[in-house]
Amino acid sequence: MSKSIIFLASALCFLSVLGSVYSDDDRFFVEGVVYCDTCRTQFITKLSEFLEGATVRVECKEEGNGSVTFTKEVVTDAKGSYKVEVDGDHEEELCQVVLVKSPRSDCSEIDSDSHLEQAAKISITKNNGIVSPVRAANPLGFLKKERLPGCADVLKELGIKEDGTFDD
Repeated sequence: MSKSIIFLASALCFLSVLGSVYSDDDRFFVEGVVYCDTCRTQFITKLSEFLEGATVRVECKEEGNGSVTFTKEVVTDAKGSYKVEVDGDHEEELCQVVLVKSPRSDCSEIDSDSHLEQAAKISITKNNGIVSPVRAANPLGFLKKERLPGCADVLKELGIKEDGTFDD
């Protein structure tokens, strides 16, 4: 009888230690939206369309050698939103959300200009002052092949000239 009590106590201790290692404390949720950039502006306008069925990937890499430590792909819902569950604290890593695939052939271009990197950097750690396990990523957009006709008016409303400069 005493052996079974010792065994049971040992098993409970082991499970409590195991539970602390794999607790919800190190579970994060990365959320964001993907849109069709109908005006090719690199930001959401009133003519932007949120994309259902777009694929994004959350990936984390070691800072020094760039080895991938985490990767997970998800598909957006009817509102262009996604939510990715990430296990583990990635404090010492560079994490980001990247565009993978658009569901629309007319809006599938990913801007390749080096200054417009199409990735949303995110901090996946509890050591950054953020109490919530939810990490909100910046919106990411696929470029439409041709601007919509109403884009000139939208840009004018925003005080932006066709060449991308601002009105004085």
